[in-house]
Amino acid sequence: MDFYVTGTLIWYYYICKRQVWLMAHNLEPDQEDENIKIGRLITETAYVREKKETDIVTGKFDVLRNEGGNIVVGEIKKSSRFIESAGKQLLFYLWQLKEMGIEARGELLIPEEKKKIEFLLDENNEKEIKKAVKEIKKIVFSPSPPPPIKNKYCGRCAYAEFCWS
Repeated sequence: MDFYVTGTLIWYYYICKRQVWLMAHNLEPDQEDENIKIGRLITETAYVREKKETDIVTGKFDVLRNEGGNIVVGEIKKSSRFIESAGKQLLFYLWQLKEMGIEARGELLIPEEKKKIEFLLDENNEKEIKKAVKEIKKIVFSPSPPPPIKNKYCGRCAYAEFCWS
């Protein structure tokens, strides 16, 4: 089985390990969930002058631009509620680019809050991302998902019905 850890799996990893397994096994969250619809709309309508949704094997960059020879990768989120996981996703993309020989910096973009947070890949962040990738692979290749564990994100989760019904 060809398997690549993606930016989305990194994002889920920092929210809920069960979501990692479910997503990796093509059990996608409810696409009609209001939060998913809002997030999709914000990504489509914000930063309209930027190059959007550039695909690489391990994910899609929401925004990609060249600022005077410096590559900037932007990740658009609807709120800062998931700032840790969004930042790790962005660091993962920066690490992936580094592995390809491309130096870049990242920006977490939260248009509804008018926030732009810069991210740079340093040695500590790189170690953490590599560790997360290894742990994600362990989760994905286990025969069943981790048990559901209630956390502060469960209330609005698009997988809630799957986990708690």
